[in-house]
Amino acid sequence: MSYLSSIWSFALVVGLLTIIPGLDTAIIVRTSVLGNYRRAWGVVLGIQSGTLFWGTCTSLGITALLTASQVAYNVVRWAGAAYLLWMGFCMLRDSIRKPREAAESTETSEAGDVPNEAGGLLAGWRRGTLTNVLNPKVGVFYVAMLPQFIPSSAPHLPMGLLLTCVHVVLGTAWSAMLVIFARSARRWIQSAVARRLLDRVTGVVILGFGVVVALSDS
Repeated sequence: MSYLSSIWSFALVVGLLTIIPGLDTAIIVRTSVLGNYRRAWGVVLGIQSGTLFWGTCTSLGITALLTASQVAYNVVRWAGAAYLLWMGFCMLRDSIRKPREAAESTETSEAGDVPNEAGGLLAGWRRGTLTNVLNPKVGVFYVAMLPQFIPSSAPHLPMGLLLTCVHVVLGTAWSAMLVIFARSARRWIQSAVARRLLDRVTGVVILGFGVVVALSDS
């Protein structure tokens, strides 16, 4: 397999996986619809930072520990499950306990952000990074898939990083489209009731992902 064909083949695989709705999509859309665009872009950058983390670890051979050691896998799995369950619970709790704050969030600032959720770019980056880094399935995916697209004649680390960067570029482009779409759809989700419903739906989705991660054995 040539270098160019490896890159195109890997781009096709990760491109298809990127556009399938999942946890990342739910978090990006929810943050964007709520109007906090700095935080939404922080989430996007955080998710891609997590992708780069897993790609780098796989290129260095570190993530092989996830498949070789059940203990290592379980540590990451339970940490990821706990984080997702906590995040989903907080969204559901806030949607029930803070209806007035949700109503006030329709008043946007000049920058286009809303005060319904604390934090900006850095807070979003932290959430996106933790969501991706604490998902052992991403690490297992890279362990299983990335080596298959590295030609035998290619240096493992540089080629692995190149393929990971391809994934990051595709993921960022798709995430940008989600942010733009969510921003356009926001005009139809101005009411406090709609915003609370969005938080509840997203919270349930994230709780579901947390349960799936907790119950997955490998």
